[in-house]
Amino acid sequence: MTENELSGKVIGCAIEVHRQLGPGLLESVYEEALCYELAQAGLRFLRQQSVPIKYKKVLLATPLRLDLIVEEKVIVDNKAKTEITPIDKQQLLTYLRLRDVRLGLLINFNVPKLVDGVHRIANNLQEQ
Repeated sequence: MTENELSGKVIGCAIEVHRQLGPGLLESVYEEALCYELAQAGLRFLRQQSVPIKYKKVLLATPLRLDLIVEEKVIVDNKAKTEITPIDKQQLLTYLRLRDVRLGLLINFNVPKLVDGVHRIANNLQEQ
């Protein structure tokens, strides 16, 4: 399955979560519900995965924590905030570069319509 096909499935799962729960809850609640939907869809994922960060030649003691990585191809960064900032998007791009992953989804569940809260961030993703 390509990154684009996979992202469509993840977005579908997120829409179902938002349809059931609506906006206004904690990020961790949405993450847990999204994990349920991903599992129901038969997708493999890792939750709160620790990613070591190397600075020059030193491995830093504080690793990065990814909300979700689905099928080792798409990083999902869940949010539940008033608005997404350019820093949120840059942060996800940094995650993509550190893991050498080509596509990320920044999903803000704190919106009336989830379509307005989904942002695709690409890292050298080739059109498929």
